Amino acid sequence: MVKNALNWCSINYHMKEQRADYHPIIDNLTTALMLFDENRCLTSINSSGEVLLLVSRNKVVGMTPEQIWPNNSFFVEAINKSYEIDTVHIQRGAEMNLPNNKKTEVDYIVTPISNNNESKQVLVELLNANSFTRVLQEFNQHTLQKAAKDSLQGIAHEIKNPLGGIRGAAQLMEKKMDDQDLKEFTTIIIKESDRLRKFVDRMLSANTHSGKADTNIHEVTEYVISIVNAENSRNLNVLKDYDPSIPNTYIDREQIIQSVLNLLRNAVQATNEKQQITIKTRVERKVTIQNKLNNLAIRLDIIDDGPGIPSEIESGAFFPMVTGNAEGTGLGLSIAQQLVQSQSGTITYERKNNNTYFSVFLPIEESNE
Repeated sequence: MVKNALNWCSINYHMKEQRADYHPIIDNLTTALMLFDENRCLTSINSSGEVLLLVSRNKVVGMTPEQIWPNNSFFVEAINKSYEIDTVHIQRGAEMNLPNNKKTEVDYIVTPISNNNESKQVLVELLNANSFTRVLQEFNQHTLQKAAKDSLQGIAHEIKNPLGGIRGAAQLMEKKMDDQDLKEFTTIIIKESDRLRKFVDRMLSANTHSGKADTNIHEVTEYVISIVNAENSRNLNVLKDYDPSIPNTYIDREQIIQSVLNLLRNAVQATNEKQQITIKTRVERKVTIQNKLNNLAIRLDIIDDGPGIPSEIESGAFFPMVTGNAEGTGLGLSIAQQLVQSQSGTITYERKNNNTYFSVFLPIEESNE
């Protein structure tokens, strides 16, 4: 009986597809859209719907809600109610079961659409609540970080002025001194003044110049791992979970190396020899980064089972001078975020299943050459 209904739904879908007038904008929406016909058969689903449900369009078109969501009865009930009593059903924060025992939290709207009282369709809109929260956090973080950077530029200007005076005074002292031992101290003052000035300049000009080229993200991670291994006396327990299908992307290799290096160093500092660090790469579809929808993006996760960022400073983790490490400068995460943002990407922080996740999102871009 179910098989016959499915066959009939599929035939009906193909008949309707021939006379449907699809607009390409539907496939570029971040909201998942699904349309069911008067027989409660799915007639269309956009790309965001495929990504959210982890299914292909060819597999689910023609199916009924019961067949699409066998383990999500509330979806089925909401759609059936829209057919029966012609009302809009809205729900926020619903947990949806996905294939492979995965789950996600969604906001959804079920809207009945009547056609001259002759037939009724139902439109289902699904929004990944976790994704929306991440985009909102990214926007707030970007705004606050820009304000913090603007303030820091003013502080840096105030630091540079006395540094210039200190350096100039040391040079004058050096010219008038005959004692070589004392000249050694003035040389130190001059060198340290220059070093501090360069440090401030580097911190504030992370995105002024960019040398982009086709870059393999796994070549970057392997290089960073080799650096961290070389600078640590302990044996690092690093697990690599790479997606070999990730293509090259057009980014500044040096800036991404520095960013990933800062993140991996943090993970090393947060763990001991018995604890594990995982570097995981995946391709993500339909990802919004810096208010821009990207069809494809690289997601690079650096995961450790250390204690994570203290809750009292978690919201400002990417701000300059914010650190939970007594020996830290509070600049590593801030510089890492600035470097990735200069490549049209972003870094997020999440504490999940007693693990710390720092996730780098980078659009997959092709060279214009």
